[in-house]
Amino acid sequence: MAEENSIYSKPVYNLEERTYRFAKNVRIYIKKLPQTLANIEDAKQLIKSSGSVGANYIEANEALGKKDFAMRVKISRKEAKESAYFLKLIYETNPKEFEKEGIELYNDAVQLKKYCHQLLKSQNSNL
Repeated sequence: MAEENSIYSKPVYNLEERTYRFAKNVRIYIKKLPQTLANIEDAKQLIKSSGSVGANYIEANEALGKKDFAMRVKISRKEAKESAYFLKLIYETNPKEFEKEGIELYNDAVQLKKYCHQLLKSQNSNL
């Protein structure tokens, strides 16, 4: 079943592509925000964590073994959680006009975290 990308409304079947779009959409969102000290600092963290979700997922797909795979997926899950944290912090502390897109991205981060969790569960059940 395809997941809908909340911003572009195109089905995304491939998790690698979905993580790429997430990181890209985060960067687009950040560019729209007011340039306050808090936004600049939070955005730096968010850019790193949002890109790391996909980068670690790609590395998991090239894993040397099951332990390496699990470690990379756990890192990806952790980065998705961190992204959700900073997105919520940003959309709750900025003008209302940035809230809708921030919530959509937050929901994407939560969904990516859940996908990573499911990957780990399915790997553990295959052991």
